[in-house]
This record gives sequence, C-alpha cells and structure tokens, in this order.
Amino acid sequence: MIDDATLREALAHPLDSADLPLPGIRYQGKVRDNYTLPDGRRVLVTTDRISAFDRVLGTIPLKGQVLNRLAVWWFERTRDVAPNHLIASPDPNVMIAHECDPLPVEVVVRRYLTGVTSTSVWTAYARGDRSFCGHPLPDGLRKNDPLAAPIVTPSTKAAKGGHDVSVSAGSLVADGVITAADLEAVSRMALALFDAGVAHCAARGLILADTKYEFGRLPPEKGGAIVVMDEMHTPDSSRFWFAESYGERHARGEEPESFDKEYVRRWLAAAGFTGEGAVPPLPDAVRLEAARRYISAYERITGEAFVADARDPLPRLRAALQLTA
Repeated sequence: MIDDATLREALAHPLDSADLPLPGIRYQGKVRDNYTLPDGRRVLVTTDRISAFDRVLGTIPLKGQVLNRLAVWWFERTRDVAPNHLIASPDPNVMIAHECDPLPVEVVVRRYLTGVTSTSVWTAYARGDRSFCGHPLPDGLRKNDPLAAPIVTPSTKAAKGGHDVSVSAGSLVADGVITAADLEAVSRMALALFDAGVAHCAARGLILADTKYEFGRLPPEKGGAIVVMDEMHTPDSSRFWFAESYGERHARGEEPESFDKEYVRRWLAAAGFTGEGAVPPLPDAVRLEAARRYISAYERITGEAFVADARDPLPRLRAALQLTA
C-alpha cells in the first residue's frame, strides 16, 4: 500500500485540469479532459476530479492515475468479450482512443438493491416503487439485498450540470432516443462484460454490486461498430464490496465494506448534501482516505502493486504527449 508521505505530496499538486496545447477540439467532462484530434483519435486525460450526485466535488490525490490505469487494465483484458475504443496509454493519466459517436444512454447493470443517489434502485424501492426501469421488484427486500438476477437499467446522459434519469428500455426506444437494435446490442455487451467482471472480482474476494458502461460507434471508415468507451469497472463507475464481510454486516443491517466512491457519497449525504445547493468542501482527511480506497481497489482487483508517478502532472503530460509548448 502507498505510504502517507507520497499521498500528502500528491495532495499538494492534484491534476485538477489538463489544459494542453493539443490540436483539435477540447471538451471537459466531469472527470476527464478530452481532445478530439484532427486524425480521428481522442486523447482522454483522467484528472483527479471526483464527481457524485452529478456534481464535481473537488479532487482526490492520484485518483486520475488509478482510474486511467484500471480502465486500461480492464480494456486490455476484455477485448474478447466486447470491443472497446482503446489504442494506447502513454502516461498514467492518459488514454489514446478511437474517436466515437457516443450513444445517448448510459447502461447500468445492477445485481443488488443499493445506492444513495436519486437514480439508485434502492431510492426508488424505499419510496414504494416496485418496478424499476421496467423490471418488477418483489416486496420484502432490504437495502443491499441481492436481486434475483442482474438487471440492465439504462439512464439518459444529462448535459454537464444536469442530472441523469433512469428510464425503461421501452421508453428510450419509444421516445426515439436510441433504436431497439442498438439498445439490444449494448445491453447484451453490458451483461457479458458484467459477468466477466463479476467472475474476476469473485476470484479476488470482491462483489461487483453494480456498474455503468458507456458505448459509442466507430466512424464508418473504421467499420462503424459499437464499442465500449470512457472507462470500465473502476471505483468511479462501479460499486465494489468485500465478499468476506458482506454477509455478516448485511445481517446486522450495516453498510457493506467498500472502496468505491460510495465513501465520499456517504460523507456528503451525512453532511446534508445530496446534489442540490453548494458542495461542502471535502476535508483533507476525507480526500486522503478516498485516495487510499481507490488505490486499494486497484491493487485488490489487479493483484499488482500501485506505483504512483509523483512528478508534477502537467509537465509530465506534456512530455508524454510530446508537446513543446
């Protein structure tokens, strides 16, 4: 596990923004700074920003390195399950990928009744809903209970600053958001990827409770196939629990041990923030603990030690991308 001195050093110079002199079009997402290059590639720089409740909350030291390296790790190991957009990763924070036309939905796969956000299956169930995104739910379930089988629950992709909305597959097709064929294709790929993730995580003593996937279409000159993009099975996109303690804690009505960003969500919820109003500043103690959990996730999932690149991030990025400005 990484030492506190390295974490505190990283706390002093987080990668909050990556404004680089790259050609093409720059787009800043909640976590990634993206550049569409003239040659049809995309540069994705994963920053240390953390988002929850569809808001950017601040930075977590080394989070960008963890997310990017873990996404690359999964992309490289699941190409036989579903195609993805990865080309190369020249820096711990950088992914070079094929430029895709994003599909206008996120595909969330859930196998536990959990969550704290307004779009979570538990939030809907707790207020009395017994159908979620078109999937019937039985009475008598408790928070963090397993579902009978994994369910695919799509959500709309909100513009920056907006909120995603969980909807049924039928509604998305009826409203013309996505075609039935494309939705069936991404749902099939999502379930296959989820099954692969569940199997690998189980072998590492983990429960993959839920996750989200984003998909895009390659340009016609590259075949036009639908591929997975953005990230996969990271602590930002997924909920991981420790298998060894889940049963006992669940029986006592306690939250599962986890190392995803649910820790930060819970801290914010306890501080009275669930997405509206001013974001409470994250104390350094919370930021450091979140960093430890992200790094622990990387090491537990991959079986590899996380070695941080502690150099000042912006000069390092410019060197990796061969930028002289």
